[in-house]
Amino acid sequence: MNGARTGTLASLRGSIARIEAPSDAAMPNRIALGHAGADAMLRGGLAPAVLHEVFAASHQGGAATGFIAGLAGRISARKPLVWVRQDFSDRENGALSMRGLAELGLDPRLLVTVRAADVDSGLRTAADALACDALGAVVLEIWGQARQLDLVASRKLTLAAQASGVTALVLRIAATPIPSTAETRWIVRAAHSPPGNAASPWGAPRVEAELVRNRHGPVGRWIMEWKCDECQFSEPSAYPQPVAATPAHRPHQAQARAGHRLAS
Repeated sequence: MNGARTGTLASLRGSIARIEAPSDAAMPNRIALGHAGADAMLRGGLAPAVLHEVFAASHQGGAATGFIAGLAGRISARKPLVWVRQDFSDRENGALSMRGLAELGLDPRLLVTVRAADVDSGLRTAADALACDALGAVVLEIWGQARQLDLVASRKLTLAAQASGVTALVLRIAATPIPSTAETRWIVRAAHSPPGNAASPWGAPRVEAELVRNRHGPVGRWIMEWKCDECQFSEPSAYPQPVAATPAHRPHQAQARAGHRLAS
């Protein structure tokens, strides 16, 4: 019996060592976010089949939800996505809007939402969903400082993600980051959107995304703009308002003025 227990312990230690090893060998196919600065810092993008965390203050829940929806859309393109939400989060932030997620580029037909009664139920549901290799990603949304989401729980989620190839995304609202096996950890806040126009009065969604943990590189902070048509993040637009083209039937104003000066 003691020998069996020793073998099991050694196997677990080996699994943990592989999770925490600073090697890119097990993560060959990174998924670009579209934002040049962030992708460069991430060595090409997010690593799939691992755990990523997103944190936000309670009043920044909307920005964090939009950000993690963008991540999920990049990771689980054309594959089903399971979103597990704690009941308390549903009451505090409101239900997920299928129309809103569709405007962000997610296909509501590929989204399965699950309401969990508590943190323990959410963890069990997320772990079960991660075992299904037909999924693209699993989002686990938990509100508040949940003691159950400790280092042991994050290791279990990471092992499940690695075994199935499904990416785990954990959204923590009104919580303080603690040690975990997350590949990346983000703190997200809302950023000012550019002014819109008559055709698009709301402007493009923007967030301030701070990468505070990156297991294979440096960290940074960026303003990211979400491009709904391309379904990817990008650098903020330099010219948020559309610029009118020069009329084809007459010269540019500067050229016209130069010609006038020569004539005089």
